Amino acid sequence: MRIASWNVNSAKARQNHIIDYLSSDACDVLLIQETKTQDPNFPVDLYTEIGWNVAFHGQKSYNGVAIAARAKLMDVVCGLPGDDSDEQARYMEATVEGVRVATIYLPNGNPAPGPKFDYKIAWMDRLRDRAAALLESEMPVVLGGDFNVIPQDIDCYDPAGWEGDALTRDESRAAFFRICHDGYIDAIRSCHPQEVRYSYWDYQAGAWQKDNGVRIDHLLLSPEAADRLVSSDVDKRPRGLEKPSDHTPVRVELRD
Repeated sequence: MRIASWNVNSAKARQNHIIDYLSSDACDVLLIQETKTQDPNFPVDLYTEIGWNVAFHGQKSYNGVAIAARAKLMDVVCGLPGDDSDEQARYMEATVEGVRVATIYLPNGNPAPGPKFDYKIAWMDRLRDRAAALLESEMPVVLGGDFNVIPQDIDCYDPAGWEGDALTRDESRAAFFRICHDGYIDAIRSCHPQEVRYSYWDYQAGAWQKDNGVRIDHLLLSPEAADRLVSSDVDKRPRGLEKPSDHTPVRVELRD
């Protein structure tokens, strides 16, 4: 099974890119973030017309997540448990052919310190709790998405320039690695321990052309999924398209 994760930065603006990606046989499951659309406006027909199933969890203008798959989506859950007052559409789970997948759009957290950063860290604590609960199922689990965390300096083109940002602060990195230490592996870093692999390039200052990127899109695998790991990498091609998202897909392949 090939699972990809992609922050599309608007499902409407990038709808042709998304459908072309699915039609190109690039993956079997696509975890989508930042759809920026309310549920009634999600373009379901575009997916069903090419034979894909899709579930979505959105809100007006901001956030929004979705899961698209060739196979049927089972046991869909919308929203991250742990805070009934949190109305932001940032998390969704489903089971696809025996693999539990989650699409994650983690809060940015800037400016830090401040209320937005506090919300980010609290959200990550809730994510850790949910990730631990999923481990207890003993199913293969893939947590994929835009984590808005740059785990290590190798994941940033200019570590000094990003110092103090919410994406590199010690609290963010520690929260990310707590999830890993609980039993998940970072699929891309597992397959490429010492190699630069960026997934995001800002639209400004020629970042894409200069390869001034960061790695903030991740695929975390439970032990049962890690046992099936074949490969994982970044697919840079969509970032070079006309009017692209500022993120590009990250992918993992699991053996049957």
